Amino acid sequence: MIRNARMDDIKGIYSLLNHFSEKDLLLGRSLSSLYDNLRDFKVYEEKVDSELKVMGVCALHVCWENLAEIRSLAIDESFHGRGIGRELVLACLDEADELAITKVFTLTYQPAFFQKIGFGPIDKNKLPHKVWSDCIQCPKFPDCNEESMIWDAGGRG
Repeated sequence: MIRNARMDDIKGIYSLLNHFSEKDLLLGRSLSSLYDNLRDFKVYEEKVDSELKVMGVCALHVCWENLAEIRSLAIDESFHGRGIGRELVLACLDEADELAITKVFTLTYQPAFFQKIGFGPIDKNKLPHKVWSDCIQCPKFPDCNEESMIWDAGGRG
């Protein structure tokens, strides 16, 4: 089930994001940052060992007028290949539609995944400087090899 994140999800989100951060697959987030940005997050939860657990997460972060970012997409490895990542991203894009945001970008090591959802490549230099605030804190800055991609509501189909 995909739903908006709640306070009691934060530790599960933190654990999932840190797991992939340790593998250099995404930017980790502090607990403080997760609490500050709780409303950005959607989670996928499923019953595991008779307990509901966060097994996937994705955030839609509003950056600027008419621009948001898909970030912190992570799915527990035992749930890969089930389409959960796609559903989380689509849920975030639906929210962007509700907010009348027509452009959503992502920085990713998995461009083929996002291309299947309708994202296309964009030169990083065409994004506003405001979006780089997280990048400056990343240990890979300025030598990051993530690819920038953008989704435009006009091209969604």
